[in-house]
Amino acid sequence: MKLTRRNFLAWAGLSAVGAVACDVFEDELRVQSPVSLPEDLVKGKENWYATLCRTCPSSEGVVVRVVEGRAKKIQGNPNYPTNMGAQSARCDLGLQQLYHPDRLTGPVRLNGPKGSGRFDKITWDRALEALKKELQDRDGAVAMITPPLRGHAALISDNFVKEFGGKRIEFDSLDLNTYKQAIENVFGKKIQPYYDISNAKYVLSFGSDFLSTWISPTQWQVAYGQFRDSKHSGRGTLTHVDSRFSVTASNADRWIPIKPGEEGKLALSIAYVLIEEKLTPSKVDIDDLTDGKGLSALASYHPDNLAAELGIPEHITGSNSVSELIRTVAREFASHGPAIAIGGGSAGASTNGLFNLEAIYLLNHLVGSVGIKGGVILNPDSPIKELSAGSSSHTITDVEDLIKDIKSSKIKMLIVNGTNPVYGLPNWTGLKEALEDEDVYLVSFDYLMNETNNLSNLILPDRNFMEEWGDDIPEPASGYQVIGIQQPIVNPLSDLDPRSSSDVMLSVAQDLGKDSNLPWKTLQEAMKSMSDQLFDLNRGSVSGSTKQEFWNNLLKQGGWWDESATESGSVDTSNIVSNVVAKDKGAAVQSIGEFYLVPFEHNSLLDGRNGDIPWAQATPDPVTSIAWQTWVEINEKKANDMGIQEGDVLKVQSENFEIQGVAFLSPAQPPEVISIPLGQGRTIGSSYATNRLDGESANVLDMLENHKVDETGSLAWAATKVNVINTNTSLRIAKFEGDFESREIGFTEGEKLIKTTSPDGNNH
Repeated sequence: MKLTRRNFLAWAGLSAVGAVACDVFEDELRVQSPVSLPEDLVKGKENWYATLCRTCPSSEGVVVRVVEGRAKKIQGNPNYPTNMGAQSARCDLGLQQLYHPDRLTGPVRLNGPKGSGRFDKITWDRALEALKKELQDRDGAVAMITPPLRGHAALISDNFVKEFGGKRIEFDSLDLNTYKQAIENVFGKKIQPYYDISNAKYVLSFGSDFLSTWISPTQWQVAYGQFRDSKHSGRGTLTHVDSRFSVTASNADRWIPIKPGEEGKLALSIAYVLIEEKLTPSKVDIDDLTDGKGLSALASYHPDNLAAELGIPEHITGSNSVSELIRTVAREFASHGPAIAIGGGSAGASTNGLFNLEAIYLLNHLVGSVGIKGGVILNPDSPIKELSAGSSSHTITDVEDLIKDIKSSKIKMLIVNGTNPVYGLPNWTGLKEALEDEDVYLVSFDYLMNETNNLSNLILPDRNFMEEWGDDIPEPASGYQVIGIQQPIVNPLSDLDPRSSSDVMLSVAQDLGKDSNLPWKTLQEAMKSMSDQLFDLNRGSVSGSTKQEFWNNLLKQGGWWDESATESGSVDTSNIVSNVVAKDKGAAVQSIGEFYLVPFEHNSLLDGRNGDIPWAQATPDPVTSIAWQTWVEINEKKANDMGIQEGDVLKVQSENFEIQGVAFLSPAQPPEVISIPLGQGRTIGSSYATNRLDGESANVLDMLENHKVDETGSLAWAATKVNVINTNTSLRIAKFEGDFESREIGFTEGEKLIKTTSPDGNNH
């Protein structure tokens, strides 16, 4: 057959074998085609497939439009419990990730010194033989680093590395271990709870930018829309406490700037007022909470005693004092029920972060909001015994211990799967130097080059989430049991040969006789086994007369959930107030810088994981509207006093390191705080992430000092103080603000490609 353009396009990609189209738009969507189609247009029917988005940690349920085997559009799955048809801008990045021009086409092996960037292409057979040989030679000295994983990806990774006597470390630049520990201490369960914001009347949040990047923002954005909708349950009130003017702060009815590390004291001062003014519901046993001490348990948190310590500026209190502001917030929190107190982000990132978060979540017990509609709803365990309802939590202390084992040769082989710890860890950890040792064999599963796999001996290209099977137990779920399903909806393009990292591990384990805890040949087989278990439960949102029909319906819906499968039981609250107070050791900051440094996750780049995607780079920040650059948010008046103007390149210095970024002057920024986004400063990767001008792109993680959160070992990433110096150079900030003159397009070389001429000779 002659290869025509039409046939080429039709064959360019085919929907993956086994994918099942969904029918979520059957009643809403009708596709119409014009009578006369252009000659070079490929005729084809579109299908929508339900799956999971993996461009952000919350794994939203999505449906993907596929035409002739090509993914064209991603949008929210209206059936999925967490995001209910909405999706973040980050989900759209999946298309550019799938069709990224710099994707690794197949396995490569190092041919030169580590870090030289010299790799040879090899076949999968040779790659797998090399992997198996090194695993056998280094059995008992193997470790694995992954991002936080859930579902079968976590189970297979854990069991695989255990078969070789090793351990898996979950790496996250801003780990959630302190938050999870606080949740367990206050609510008795480490599984993240569901905050029923949509049915609340009052939300008091501390540090957590839950409308932008914190944990599961799309879930809470949907709930927040209902929270604000007077037709839903009456317009709710949001008070946000934060040392940065974030997206959540900009949406709040009241924003309270606070000195970093003082959030817990403010929370306990509010608790003092609740008890002193008898604002707690009758069902709340104050004697039980305070071990019979009553108000005296919080005597040191009287609002009058704390006003000067909190760093709350007087001008935001109006005509009242800071002490009266605290009382006002406490009265609102008690009287506008149901009310929720939420804490996270920078509130848990000082050295006293665990105390701060426990003090914040304690407020929910004082107003009786635990386990009620519009309050904090505890999530149940997983319906599948072998699958955990939450990801593991490892801290930077755990990573440091791993690095010590690598340097002492206790670990001789490291497998890195889907993460970039060399970029995502501060320089002082020494991971890069440890991996540069030629005696350490490094294997990486990834789809693009980065700072970590550039040091690898072997790189195995992984599949994109739209080419791969998977499952997920959302974190947090919606107050009941939920399992999301990911199915491959397209095949890789013909010039790409990626393989599922889970399938590779299963195959290698079987070949080496290390499969005693890995009974499946493929990830798809593992998921079908799970589907059979869900079928046997005979409950939930998916039904089918046979296991095969159930499997098809599971794929079609994009998951399984059971709204009746909720958490039951009570929470032990005895002496909880005294336990929290005992943790108050203050926020320790040993450095001598002038400014507190409060980093924050970029709205689209997050911690840098999406830095290679041009849409992520070009997405403007919701608060500043800046794109493509690293900026330094600094108080406008403070900047004027220092002779700093917008666009000036600033040198930011800590005791360990220095970086540069462009100045963004904000009247809302607290005078003693500067804020810098994560995500830039890549040195190895695609052209979209690298090759920037000095002052335009920097990795703020390199600035962070070696401070840990008390009792958890997590990185206290909001505990660094820095100095700011104007370099007396400037750059134009790339932002969507100001006036721009219009001009006619079609006259530059690039624009001539899109210029057309009508028969009358006019340009269009």
